[in-house]
Amino acid sequence: MLLPLITLLAGSSPLVSAGPVLSERGNNDLLVLKFADVLEQLECSFYATALGKFKEADFTTAGFLSAQIPIEQFSTIQKDESTHSIALQAAIKSAGSSPITSCQFNFDAALTDVPTMAATARLVENVGVGAYLGAAHLISDPVLLTTAGSILTVEARHQTVLNILSGTGTPIPAAFDIALKPEEVLAIASPLFKGSCDLGVKPNPTLSITNSGTVGPGTMLNFNSSALTGSQNNLFCQMMVGGNATAIALPLSQCVVPQGINGPVAIFITSDGTPLANDVVNRASDKLVAGPTMAFIDTQPQLLSQLAVGGKNNTGSGGGYTQTISPSAASSIVNGATSTGTTGAPVPTATAMAAPEPFVGTPGGQNDFVGKVGSGITVNGWKPVPKPM
Repeated sequence: MLLPLITLLAGSSPLVSAGPVLSERGNNDLLVLKFADVLEQLECSFYATALGKFKEADFTTAGFLSAQIPIEQFSTIQKDESTHSIALQAAIKSAGSSPITSCQFNFDAALTDVPTMAATARLVENVGVGAYLGAAHLISDPVLLTTAGSILTVEARHQTVLNILSGTGTPIPAAFDIALKPEEVLAIASPLFKGSCDLGVKPNPTLSITNSGTVGPGTMLNFNSSALTGSQNNLFCQMMVGGNATAIALPLSQCVVPQGINGPVAIFITSDGTPLANDVVNRASDKLVAGPTMAFIDTQPQLLSQLAVGGKNNTGSGGGYTQTISPSAASSIVNGATSTGTTGAPVPTATAMAAPEPFVGTPGGQNDFVGKVGSGITVNGWKPVPKPM
């Protein structure tokens, strides 16, 4: 692990020695620490539960060429999340406070099968990155900020691995990530909590996409939220992507995914059409109605994301590539988790989609590559070539 975490476990962590500084600078740092620790507990519990439930055969049935590829990565990520929680709890105790350990979680809707689990893990890691990034400006202690940054970089690596394991995503979809406020993080993650868990932050109303099938450019989005009551004529959907200075604001009745989007998208519903700032410090919240929810718009598949996933295709012919959950359905699955045994509302159904066949290719000029073996489809600038004899 990174140096601050190594020294922490050895008993001489800068986090531990920073305790008096936290006390002198007030409770804001402590609130951030406790919030981050509960999220790490959630992630750790999620992976531990998944690894305890699914066997090697479940991973191969889901289309992974080798079960050991995802099992190895999920196990490594679970250990990282556990170590992060240990470090954060030590820092909280060193500041004279106690970590929150009473929160419980419910992953039933997210662990119905391996594809659903993998899609939800991808969502959870993207939210984790957004949470650390969004909390950075709230931390006053420079040593704590540095160590939180060291956790953030590891969470970002997890995010990349899970983009790859999706089989459809771009490993690094944008040059910038989306920062999320604590109340925005909980709008996405709180449905995974079981019962009450007071983190000192009021979640934004949850929001879920109700479209069936794959969400992509040209898709008219439909939503569900307890906050969407009465007339929706004057409401707006706002799509925030990494690197854009502001969200793309559209009337809710015309909420169509535009061209040019790739990767995670945070979607808000607002009562005002002024584009939200892609900046947690200056992002207005007074016009917020619900959200965000997170969708994955995978429009630029890359070779690396095809190396781990295979199986049967929809027709049962060819090299045998399996079906896998649409990543865009992950947030709906998560936001539907609270309906299990509580509200009685139906859990959103994820529609299966075929995982692309592996690519083999070599450069052949600008936007001219040898492409999808045995296919007549051109994907992202890769030209099809005859299947080798």
